[in-house]
Amino acid sequence: MSACAEHEPLLRLLHSGAAASALRRLLDTHGGAAAALAAGRRDWASHGVDAVACTALLRPDAAALARSLSWLEAPTHHLLGWGDAAYPPLLRRIASPPAMLFVAGDADLLWRPTVAIVGSRTATAGGRVNAGHFAAALARAGLCIGSGLAAGIDAAAHQATLDAGGMTVAVLGTGPDIAYPARHRALMARIAEAGAVVSEHPPGTQPLRTHFPSRNRILVGLSLGIVVVEAAIRSGALITARLAGDAGREVFALPGSIHNPMARGCHRLIREGAALVETPTEVAETLAPLVRDLVRGLRGELASCPVEPEREAAGLPDLPDINRLWEALGHDPTGMDELLDRSGLTAAAVSSMLLALELEGRVAAEHGRYSRIGV
Repeated sequence: MSACAEHEPLLRLLHSGAAASALRRLLDTHGGAAAALAAGRRDWASHGVDAVACTALLRPDAAALARSLSWLEAPTHHLLGWGDAAYPPLLRRIASPPAMLFVAGDADLLWRPTVAIVGSRTATAGGRVNAGHFAAALARAGLCIGSGLAAGIDAAAHQATLDAGGMTVAVLGTGPDIAYPARHRALMARIAEAGAVVSEHPPGTQPLRTHFPSRNRILVGLSLGIVVVEAAIRSGALITARLAGDAGREVFALPGSIHNPMARGCHRLIREGAALVETPTEVAETLAPLVRDLVRGLRGELASCPVEPEREAAGLPDLPDINRLWEALGHDPTGMDELLDRSGLTAAAVSSMLLALELEGRVAAEHGRYSRIGV
């Protein structure tokens, strides 16, 4: 099946404007987008698709579909549907996960342990320095850094992570092809090349005020915890922090001067129970058990059986698929596409196993290429 044929049913569902909850129910019931589309108007309505969306499903916007299909023709552009094995597992667990995601860049990063760094768009110079310091240090510790590409703290976190050679994910409130603010177009392109740009909105979607709280829930859903660097009392960063608390994520806040209005939101979060942190190490140490739990959970999704005695003696992981991946790896850095070809495994499986091997100190990762450490 061609990429266009595979994506078009999902895109028709998305472009209908139906609520994500209704689309998830349709996909769960019918097992795929094509079957959901074939079910008909009465079935759509029974799953919560409103009348306007039902009409849009019957008479799709050809121009909008063509724009999305054209965007997906790029080899580094992806569409992850609710039923896809590659859909990020942590994101599935939030109260209102998106029915599908557009991703520019490395979609496998959405499986990695991530910490979100957020804060004021009008951050102070000191706030930007702190955001960059935390981002670079946590990235060097192996965590992926998530943020929202906004001015101020977000941009500082993304930039510092890239400069440190780390992994970063930008979650947008626009389509995956629209930088907001526009002056961050070059930064967004750099993130798409070295990390991942994510949106639940189709290409061409312009920034709307209502999109950004919705964007924040995705950032929270992809993250194990969130660090608020600077925030006013009334700010999007505080909304994001409260979403994180509601989702059971760790919430950290940096204290500041009592004379800095951008510190007052952080002080309120601390009074409400957020962890006061002064160093990146405090964040990394708190998240370490959650990272281990995440890795165990990902590995638990893979079928296990005993390995040959010589592999056990060599100390290799006890999963047969990891043995296949280990054989595919060499001491020279190897890209993901080549590993998929050599191993015959799915991208989602390889990504989770590489994460486990990397955290065990058996694999080195640099700029999207992987190599063995040791024998």
